[in-house]
Amino acid sequence: MSSNASNKPLPFLYQFTAGGIAGVSEILIMYPLDVVKTRFQLQVTGVGESYTSILDCFKKIIKNEGFGRLYRGILPPILVEAPKRAIKFSANEQYSNILKQFYGTSKMSQGMSIASGISSGCTEAIVIVPFELVKIRLQDKNNAGKYSGTWDALAKIIRQEGPFALFNGLEATIWRHATWNGGYFGVIHSVRKSLPKAETKKDELKNNFIAGGLGGTVGTIINTPFDVVKTRVQNDSGLVRKYNWALPAIKTVAQEEGFRALYKGFVPKVLRLGPGGGILLVVFDQVTGWMQKHLN
Repeated sequence: MSSNASNKPLPFLYQFTAGGIAGVSEILIMYPLDVVKTRFQLQVTGVGESYTSILDCFKKIIKNEGFGRLYRGILPPILVEAPKRAIKFSANEQYSNILKQFYGTSKMSQGMSIASGISSGCTEAIVIVPFELVKIRLQDKNNAGKYSGTWDALAKIIRQEGPFALFNGLEATIWRHATWNGGYFGVIHSVRKSLPKAETKKDELKNNFIAGGLGGTVGTIINTPFDVVKTRVQNDSGLVRKYNWALPAIKTVAQEEGFRALYKGFVPKVLRLGPGGGILLVVFDQVTGWMQKHLN
């Protein structure tokens, strides 16, 4: 996916490092919006504290819980960002090569880019499920007194719910990542072809940010309903679960709360993953470019 793809392929360790740097950079910059997104997705009308806007949510969290709450639960995503981003990009490249060999072509089409993105999303989802579940539990205000931190949450989930509880929401997570990655890489392919060829380093950075930003935005529009139900499934620790599988959960949420509820948290999410998709692609491309020049 890097614009340096015509050079000798980087070893996996270099891809792993570049993806990790890109992922952690994006997380540190954009994470507070993820906390706000989760609060909106867990919000049920008439139950508990309600938020009327992104700014209102930020104000109430900082006032009532402290600024540090905006970064609560950040350790699990940071721990998983390196392998997650490495899988996102390296798996996408592997699936792209498989598709090119299958169709006997040296160039990717948009359809092939979408297919490779969906495949890499499925692979990525399997790795990150436990980290996502712990993050969601820590971000929920109702769990503030239940878990003292990441390792405490992990230990209590395993002890009280069993080790397999860490994989609650696997199916919904696969839906979330398959749809996001398919939209992301498909749009990047299309936008890069449509933009004027970069003549300078500044133009290259701009093109990557535009392509990644639009890819992140489209991916977010497609996958938000699956993200909403994934959050509900992973936050449910009861013996009798209301939400189990993604598609039935989507139907339940739509029937009980209306179709708009499937896009709860959409604005903070798209504000994060739109620019975040641009940041991710720019950093990954810059790091791999430097590695191609100095290390490969």
